[in-house]
Amino acid sequence: MRLFLALFAMLFFLACENSTPKPGTPPTTTETKEAKIPESKTVSDENGFVWQTETFADLGILRYQVPDFEKLTLKQKEYVYYLTQAGLAGRDIIYDQNYRHNLTIRRGLEKMIENYKGDKSSRAYYDLETYAKRIWFANGIHHHYSMDKMLPDFSKEYFMEVAKATSVNFSDEVMNAIFDPNYDNKKVNLDESKGLVKGSATNFYAPDLSEKEVRDYYESIKVKTDKPVWYGLNSKVVKGDDGKIMEKVWHSNGMYGSAIKEIMAWLEKAAGVAENEKQAKALRLLIDYYKTGDLKTWDAYNIAWVEATDGDIDYINGFIEVYNDPLGYKGSYESIVEIKDFEASKQMKVMADNAQWFEDNSTIADEHKKKKVVGISYKVVSVAGESGDAAPATPIGVNLPNSDWIREIGSKSVSLGNIISAYDEASGPGMLSEFAHDKEEVERIKKHGGLGDKLSTALHEVIGHASGKLNPGIGTPKETLKSYASTLEEARADIVALYYIMDQKMVDMGLMESLDVAKAEYDGYIANGMMKQLRRIELGKVIEESHMRNRQLISKWVFEKGKKDNVIEKVTRDGKTYFNITDYNKLRTLFGELLKELQRIKSEGDYEAGKALVENYGVQVDAAIHKEVLDRSEKLKLPPYKGFINPRLVPETDADGKITNIKVTYPDNFKEQMMYYAKNFSFLPNEN
Repeated sequence: MRLFLALFAMLFFLACENSTPKPGTPPTTTETKEAKIPESKTVSDENGFVWQTETFADLGILRYQVPDFEKLTLKQKEYVYYLTQAGLAGRDIIYDQNYRHNLTIRRGLEKMIENYKGDKSSRAYYDLETYAKRIWFANGIHHHYSMDKMLPDFSKEYFMEVAKATSVNFSDEVMNAIFDPNYDNKKVNLDESKGLVKGSATNFYAPDLSEKEVRDYYESIKVKTDKPVWYGLNSKVVKGDDGKIMEKVWHSNGMYGSAIKEIMAWLEKAAGVAENEKQAKALRLLIDYYKTGDLKTWDAYNIAWVEATDGDIDYINGFIEVYNDPLGYKGSYESIVEIKDFEASKQMKVMADNAQWFEDNSTIADEHKKKKVVGISYKVVSVAGESGDAAPATPIGVNLPNSDWIREIGSKSVSLGNIISAYDEASGPGMLSEFAHDKEEVERIKKHGGLGDKLSTALHEVIGHASGKLNPGIGTPKETLKSYASTLEEARADIVALYYIMDQKMVDMGLMESLDVAKAEYDGYIANGMMKQLRRIELGKVIEESHMRNRQLISKWVFEKGKKDNVIEKVTRDGKTYFNITDYNKLRTLFGELLKELQRIKSEGDYEAGKALVENYGVQVDAAIHKEVLDRSEKLKLPPYKGFINPRLVPETDADGKITNIKVTYPDNFKEQMMYYAKNFSFLPNEN
């Protein structure tokens, strides 16, 4: 249903030797001048292609190739080009959605970087440019994963000096946003005691609104139906001049209108070169939705999009995923343009074809099973371009649409094959060797881990999100499970993948040679959920990101429930902790038990049970284990996060301006691409 971000489990195997600066108070000017500039690491292959272009802060920047693009017809290339341009046209939107001051800050920094004539070899300037890069990566001043505000590593005095030299002016409020560690310091807050709305800096709600006011408003306009629209998906909630709550809808003549009109113009061009009428119909409905903001049109578009399964090109475009909204209503803008990988899709199609078998043989209660699973399509694709919430930090798998009743009609699942390949090209053994229990585990993951990741992703997307059903009369998860909905949904999809990857059916379908692939996946998942992912949060903090909560919830639950039979043993050796699976079949049984409970919680809308699972298993961190993980990880000097530079599609034209070919080029570095985007795809005012 949602973007599958379990790619982060895989990132622990990626190699790059750059230290990760710890957030905190910016250094003084003297400290900045004396500090050494960190070394940036690149990774190339034997053919000279640079897969990793640079490292900075806690980030590694990669590039991906677009295989077989030249095999497309000219019309198909145009289709890909127009869809990619449409996605980039909305790039500003995600910045404004993430925080109301993001565009002001980003554009000010871009002007400073472009026009500064002073010393660009100093550590202070390096830190300034790194801060800009981090904002480009996160689509704003809050970390893309932890949601914490990223404090600069340069002094306020230096910043003001460069701003003055480049004629950039920031208000006191914006300066507070940049430098005050307590001002709007959390993009998405899931701690109910702090207020989900008031405690979140995300720009979906006016700062003077409370969670109760928002929920009461949507309850007042909700219409009871078995086919509900996704209320609030494409709007900002504010108070009008009369004090009454209202929505500023995102459409061509409303909020974000100037960018949306650009998106629509490129989508019109795409519709003109679509591969078939079903694709063109879906695009016309998407254009109409952007024009009106009508959520019924959005539903009609999603149905048409799901039914448009023929052709080699597909895309995602719109206000879609709700992770950035603490209440789960608002969709973040995103775009992914995809080219079908024929051979890989053919190999994996068998999974979608057997969706009914998976549903029938699930451990969930019979009343929670779908009697007829229909309309599931699954493809392995190559990404041609990404934008908005899908970039630079990208998923490796997607399953849409998110509406449960539309999923009864059909859904599309894709694995982003060339993204996974790019990670593999820039990979190394660092975290694996450090946290695996023994050599047998290391060798098993080296041999089978790649396939295990791919199959787990496919099971998560194709089977997991598409499985199960809500009980009659039960509201949507965002209404019943509230702030825990995203964590519980990702846990449900993950547990489906974990349960079925150990099934002999996977071997019988020809998807893997033996259950050793499943064992490798179990090894990696438990080590990550119990330990490795903790390197992503500061010592003393709890887990707040939904996917991290999901992985720890599952791992700690099965660890605790399996203690009697020692299913997973905690081993201490040479002062280091390891988690060793002693019985893979019993572990699978535990996964099946948790799957049944997770589906029951969703089907029945059991908020209290869902909250208890997340809070008891997914949030709190063992302080001793956490410190150990940080210490062991620090010695490896591996950046915990990676993202991508997009290829650039360049049209070639004849004397009359008619496109004769589309050429794929690969920008050399992250800054180059971001500054190009700033000049060519900035369509919104600073304040919206």
